[in-house]
Amino acid sequence: MAKIIAICNQKGGTGKTTTAVNLSTALGLAGKRVLLVDVDPQANATSGLGIDKNKVNLSTYNVLTEEIPATQILMSNLENKISILPSNSALAGAEVELVSLFSREYRLKKALEDITSEFDFILIDCPPSLGLLTINALAAANSILIPVQCEYYALEGLTQLLNTITLVRKNLNSTLEIEGVVLTMADYRTNLTQEVISEVRNHFKEKVYQAVIPRNIRLTEAPSFGKSIFVYDKDSIGAKKYADLANEILGINSTQHIENSVVMNTETMQNIHPQESSSQTV
Repeated sequence: MAKIIAICNQKGGTGKTTTAVNLSTALGLAGKRVLLVDVDPQANATSGLGIDKNKVNLSTYNVLTEEIPATQILMSNLENKISILPSNSALAGAEVELVSLFSREYRLKKALEDITSEFDFILIDCPPSLGLLTINALAAANSILIPVQCEYYALEGLTQLLNTITLVRKNLNSTLEIEGVVLTMADYRTNLTQEVISEVRNHFKEKVYQAVIPRNIRLTEAPSFGKSIFVYDKDSIGAKKYADLANEILGINSTQHIENSVVMNTETMQNIHPQESSSQTV
């Protein structure tokens, strides 16, 4: 059965979607069967894998509000053959529509139950809020990965997130745990970055990953081309650090395995056209 990880921080601009896309791809490069679930109405994870979100006919909106089977919207054979449940702008209305629906907090959990055996990892890209879309993700997940940017307001709002996790454990998902905290947007030229890293490590202890994601122009550029960092620039520091993060999650000490996979698979990945290999028309 797949390990389901919700990537969540209600504060915007933490590198949440960047982490979702690139960690998914890194795990795929390590030979794992990976599904990325986009439950953010902005649909940036969807477009970050080269899919035109304006041409997505069926999305996670239909899964959550109409209980359409996930298999009907699942798109496969994307970068390194990872799969995605895409989002589109229709999902913006789901928060309101879900309020009156039966078992509204468990819609995503129910949808994923039929396909968990097909994957090793399911990563859920959550919206920057603690509404019903995020609650659905936390109710469905085994654990939560929290991106925290190395900036002044790094820990702002984390208390609210941790309180939400506690409430979800008590009422919806007793087994939910913190998978880890990943530090993002680090700029080692500033004292502030070092201070934030120290503060976060002191607060979360061993839950903080050793891999720290730097501010990197290649990471910033890759989404505009609809590519992960491993396709856009496999030799960049951003690619190396996301490979390191994936290895930590997999319990591998060296990046050699993923780096070798990047070399072998990049050419193939560049020739993949998501629209041609998906199970729905986009």
